[in-house]
Amino acid sequence: MIVGLLLALFLLVLVFLAFVGYKMVKPPRFVGEWTPRELGFDYDEVTIETRDGLRLSGWWVPNGEKTVIPLHGYTRSRWDDVYMKQTMEFLLNEGYSVLVFDFRAHGKSEGKYTTVGDRELIDVLSAIDWLEKNHPEKAGRIGLVGFSMGAVVTIRALAEDERVACGVADSPPIDLDRTGARGLRYFASLPEWLYHLVKPFTKLFSGARELNMLEYADRVSKPLLLIAGEKDPLVKVEEVREFYERNKKVNPSVELWVTDAPHVRTLKLHPEEWKVRVGDFLRKHL
Repeated sequence: MIVGLLLALFLLVLVFLAFVGYKMVKPPRFVGEWTPRELGFDYDEVTIETRDGLRLSGWWVPNGEKTVIPLHGYTRSRWDDVYMKQTMEFLLNEGYSVLVFDFRAHGKSEGKYTTVGDRELIDVLSAIDWLEKNHPEKAGRIGLVGFSMGAVVTIRALAEDERVACGVADSPPIDLDRTGARGLRYFASLPEWLYHLVKPFTKLFSGARELNMLEYADRVSKPLLLIAGEKDPLVKVEEVREFYERNKKVNPSVELWVTDAPHVRTLKLHPEEWKVRVGDFLRKHL
């Protein structure tokens, strides 16, 4: 009887860990109702076919000669009204064309699971492919502005694709395991230590590869603006600073801006300063 109870308890624990892992890689889809027309700009609904066969849903807002692609974070979408809507409005008012889309398994895009920065790089490169094919005149100089998961992809794209000229990485998770553990507490009120038991299930469901973001500190040589918040419960300033100090050895065009904001909230708390800093950075490097 004792053996049977222990076995039943073990199976219950496995089911619970599998359920948590499944929920982590299959976040609820965030879909809103506003469109760029509310910002005063006409737009096209677009479908981007990824290099691995998915269909991503997005908007193309033709404006200036240069294009900036804003990238949302985990659990959000292009409809996010904390940072995406404001970023799009800012970029359009600055005179850039904007291509924005929902990452796989987010918003209205296809995809069963998120890989939180791994295969999402394919999404960005496929979006650039779409831009080159459909609007080559707007694809000469491309900038990225990424938030959280989108910031991870921004850093990776700078290293992986020559077509990306510069990038802004706001609240980028550098130590993905520590951020994942903190995320369990932040999103689900579960203890951080549970992450190491849940992680194998997230990899099993999503097929994601592990990323070592510090390795990219040795590879990125293009203009990069890092933004980190001292009150961020998910990404510690010290982790972003470690990336910055390491990247600075090979990249004279890297900048670090530390604020007093929580995760991806610098734009919300300090909108004018954010717009000045990001605007100056993009004008200088695009």
